[in-house]
Amino acid sequence: MTRSENDTIAAVSTPAGSGGIAIIRLSGQDAFTIADKIVSGGKSGVLSAFVSKMADHTIAHGYVFDFSGEKPELIDECLVSKMEAPKTYTTENIVEINSHGGYSVVNKTLELLLRAGARAAEPGEFTKRAFLGGRIDLSGAEAVMDLINAKTENGRRAAVSGLSGRIGHEITEICNALTGALAGIDVSIEYPEYEFDEAVGKDALLVLESQIRRLKTLSDTYSQGRIAKEGIKIVIAGSPNAGKSTLMNVFCGTDRSIVTNVPGTTRDLIEEQVQLFGFPVILQDTAGIRQTSDIVEKIGVDRARDAISSADLLLYVIDAKAPVYDEPAPEAAGLRTIYVINKTDIEEDVSAVLKLLPEGADAVKISALTGEGVDSLFGRIKELFLLGTFDFTSETVITSERHKQLIDEALGLLDLCVESNRQGLPLDFVAEDLRLATDKLCEILGKNISDEVVDNIFRHFCVGK
Repeated sequence: MTRSENDTIAAVSTPAGSGGIAIIRLSGQDAFTIADKIVSGGKSGVLSAFVSKMADHTIAHGYVFDFSGEKPELIDECLVSKMEAPKTYTTENIVEINSHGGYSVVNKTLELLLRAGARAAEPGEFTKRAFLGGRIDLSGAEAVMDLINAKTENGRRAAVSGLSGRIGHEITEICNALTGALAGIDVSIEYPEYEFDEAVGKDALLVLESQIRRLKTLSDTYSQGRIAKEGIKIVIAGSPNAGKSTLMNVFCGTDRSIVTNVPGTTRDLIEEQVQLFGFPVILQDTAGIRQTSDIVEKIGVDRARDAISSADLLLYVIDAKAPVYDEPAPEAAGLRTIYVINKTDIEEDVSAVLKLLPEGADAVKISALTGEGVDSLFGRIKELFLLGTFDFTSETVITSERHKQLIDEALGLLDLCVESNRQGLPLDFVAEDLRLATDKLCEILGKNISDEVVDNIFRHFCVGK
């Protein structure tokens, strides 16, 4: 089937698998008439334009039938929601069939809708239509997927911040201010006989400096926003039998990793997701780092080094009673690292360990077995990542790498504008960089953006949203 933005699309909007209910969504100009072909108001299966006759924004009890045979076959009893454009999620006509959540029932209902004239929706196509219909800007559309994928309260709050339009409003205000400054510069360039350059340059500089401060503040929120959205990847590494797996189990609150006195027990990466201070944390327990001739263990050590290279934080565990330190460089070069001196319940004197560590090393003494010092370790992690210092309910926060990149590119161009103005260069130089900076920010909202970029963003959405 040739795909068009004018097609009426259909998809299952609830997760796959059996459940109490499922929602099959239709959106498009012909949503009502297509639904009329499979939904009846009674068990007898008489077609009577049931959905089309429903009042706008109401829910009615009905029945789904397959009318392709000699006589109607009852498929399911359902509730039908009808919403007329433009006051809908997509700004188009929408029908939602609330069916029983059995796999066969759901797929049969969707099959009937597709046979009746709908097209299967692409990933994110409902939200894409909301964007194209002007109901939300592109930053709001991206926040929809963040909200669906949110794993913690902070992740949810950060997504709601974008979905509520807070980011879009902030960027729009900055763009309007920059556009106003650009308009004044353009007038001065267009009518040089009035010699406005000096006055216009001063006014533009004041505007640019104030908006640069706003953008820098926004850009600085990304580290917290990214953590709320994606989490912190913490890799637990160190020599064999240092207590890495015991520490992993402390984080998880359960026996996630096998713990024995035999060095080399952990031979592969063990990953688990937990919450720490309301933020998602991806934990990875790794094989002990050492030289070995064991082929399987060597693969585990190589995987440990690979994990370290992509970590946000390395917890390098050292046995206080038998200290061994193998520098994990180059994987850990520049990486935030906390040296966890473990088993202090057995060996309180850690002076020998401290002598092994790099100068200025961030070290915490603990006993993973008894829990002593673990709170101090958690507190140090909180300090390193400034966890809990940001109010996601009231502050505008950037969670998207795309937004962060565009803001930083705009800041670079605005800095050039300020420098050009201070050097007394013609306003043409300022105007060009200012125009490019404004265009960068407008891309966050979905303006001046290619279809390829838009398609790529929505390609990462789930089907049905």
